[in-house]
Amino acid sequence: MDKEMEFKTKGVNYAAIDIGSNAVRLLIKHLEENQKGEVKFSKVLLLRVPLRLGFDVFSKNKISSKRAKNMLRLMKSYSYLMKIYDVKDYRACATSAMRDSKNGPEIIKRIAKETGIQIEIIDGQEEAKIVYNNHVESMEDRKGNYMYVDVGGGSTEINLLSNGQLVCSRSYNIGTVRILNNAVKPEEWERLKGDMNELAQSYPNTNIIGSGGNINKLYRMSEKKDKKNQRFTVASLQQLHNDLKQYSVAERMEKFNLKPDRADVIVPAGDIFLTIAEIIHATYIYVPVIGLADGVIDGIYLRNKWKALANED
Repeated sequence: MDKEMEFKTKGVNYAAIDIGSNAVRLLIKHLEENQKGEVKFSKVLLLRVPLRLGFDVFSKNKISSKRAKNMLRLMKSYSYLMKIYDVKDYRACATSAMRDSKNGPEIIKRIAKETGIQIEIIDGQEEAKIVYNNHVESMEDRKGNYMYVDVGGGSTEINLLSNGQLVCSRSYNIGTVRILNNAVKPEEWERLKGDMNELAQSYPNTNIIGSGGNINKLYRMSEKKDKKNQRFTVASLQQLHNDLKQYSVAERMEKFNLKPDRADVIVPAGDIFLTIAEIIHATYIYVPVIGLADGVIDGIYLRNKWKALANED
């Protein structure tokens, strides 16, 4: 009983490293669990560095030596920060760009050797399930049909939820950085559209739960949003998207106060969300501001809880 009590009364810090096609994030959360088993999560640190690995991978099929060096430097920094914040456990996940990179495994070995950080390249299905598992736990309303859409730089993951139950998880090599590099195959668009049409017929009245930095930013930029329910209409997104499209990247940066690495990808992100929304006839997009890194930390917490209980047995 002592080990279980210790686990439930001592707060711990867990970290997630999300190595995406556009940016690399470090999220550190503090977790407390009371005697009733209720868990409180509080964010300690969130850092986002736009390494933009996808711009190399989707045009050259590998990561350049310059970006590889910067990635190593960043992982060293994240390693030190995890030590400073006394992180008990972590997980580092690499997604679409690293999946496609010829020299990805070589870079991962070097990072492990020089920093101690072990990076896992996860496939699209696992990526989709990680974000799904995280969000389904935080859903207040599980009734009805929802399509969880996570748009990244290299891929888009979708999870269809019906009355709180996972119906299917799909992954598509369609992402903002891929689009900017003209690296999305026409047949991939056709696969996505075909799947969405099929799901729309079987699950009518489906709305979208949006995930990713771009939809979060679009939600904040929208003048017409429902803050109470953390959502805005597809019509509002379309209006904002049309406004953004008419400007160059430089003009978007100035007019909308966007960073360079957001000003270019925000339009293709809107294209992806609006394409899906049109096919499934969605009315709203909910934006809970929960992503892959949050789901990874949930997984770490559960893994450590099971370990503690197994040791007790």
